[in-house]
Amino acid sequence: MIWTVKPWSAGGYILEADGFAMRCAIGRGGVKHDKREGDGATPIGKWRLREAFYRPDRMPAPETRLKMTALKPDDGWCDAPGDPNYNRPVRLPYTASHEELWRKDDIYDVIVVLGYNDDPVIDGKGSAIFLHLARSDYSPTAGCVAVALEDMMKLLALAAPDLSLRVEDA
Repeated sequence: MIWTVKPWSAGGYILEADGFAMRCAIGRGGVKHDKREGDGATPIGKWRLREAFYRPDRMPAPETRLKMTALKPDDGWCDAPGDPNYNRPVRLPYTASHEELWRKDDIYDVIVVLGYNDDPVIDGKGSAIFLHLARSDYSPTAGCVAVALEDMMKLLALAAPDLSLRVEDA
């Protein structure tokens, strides 16, 4: 099964999944075939849904067939090319550049890790590409795909480990 992120005729992007279509945000750099670390682009291609994380202090564990793990305040994700843990989860504090997964805002209250640049990891090709929660104005992400909380809950209920998310060009 494949979910598809594609341009929307009204502007912006939509995510189509199992008969549902929902607004989504993509990276501030648009979509690209040749994604690079820090370019703000969402990579074009088909990416497996690997696993999911949630904030246990803000919600109960969402229902899903994906592996679901409760985030902890010391969870991070390495985004430093050249580091041995590049594009991998890390424990904070961490000396190399990283993202904090336990954020003050709510966009990482639910995160689905997409299988981008992870098998194998290629240095500098991009890291931390997730499906996560959108800001209320659907402002661009740093390269991820983002949806509303209500839509994320629908998606998680449908999600399975053999499912992929495909990002298409205009």
